Amino acid sequence: MSSTAPSQDGLALPGFAAPVADAQACFRAVLDAMAHPGRIVAAGAGLRPPAPLAPAAAAVLLTLADADTPLWLDPALAAAAPWLAFQCGAPAAALAASAFVVTTALPALEDIARGTDAVPEAGATVILQIAALGTGPALRLSGPGLAAPALLAAEGLPAAFPSFWARNRALFPRGIDLLLCAGTRLAALPRSVTSVAP
Repeated sequence: MSSTAPSQDGLALPGFAAPVADAQACFRAVLDAMAHPGRIVAAGAGLRPPAPLAPAAAAVLLTLADADTPLWLDPALAAAAPWLAFQCGAPAAALAASAFVVTTALPALEDIARGTDAVPEAGATVILQIAALGTGPALRLSGPGLAAPALLAAEGLPAAFPSFWARNRALFPRGIDLLLCAGTRLAALPRSVTSVAP
């Protein structure tokens, strides 16, 4: 697909400059982040999606979302909806029916697809935009992919996040996977990981 789309004012909105190579690089970054919970990786450098969608969040969607992955977009990010529809073709869907949830504020866990006992992989991937990664309050992570507990500093997580994540972890193998995005950085919290304040 073309890497540019016409905007309402006639200017071209850029997608990946090199779609295949950039998508491959982002896919490797997401795999690295998922395999090493709490590790901060780069994604979306040089990408300029419509504000306020973060480059890292946009890169993940251009890499992983397509016509077969229903998408729910936070109303706060609605300005990016036409661009995302053109770039990746993911159909808009209700929150509970979406494979990808892109948001600036966590919805209630009960409102998101969490998979079933028979099909746990049907749980959504939530892409949460936050203020910063590498600064701010730290989370102590443990679980698969971590030989020892790790710390992840994240600025802008909601105050209720520890409770939200504890309830998600209790659903395992059901539940959601979380990608935290800030600017051109991202970190992953797979549903298998336990997160507590240090």
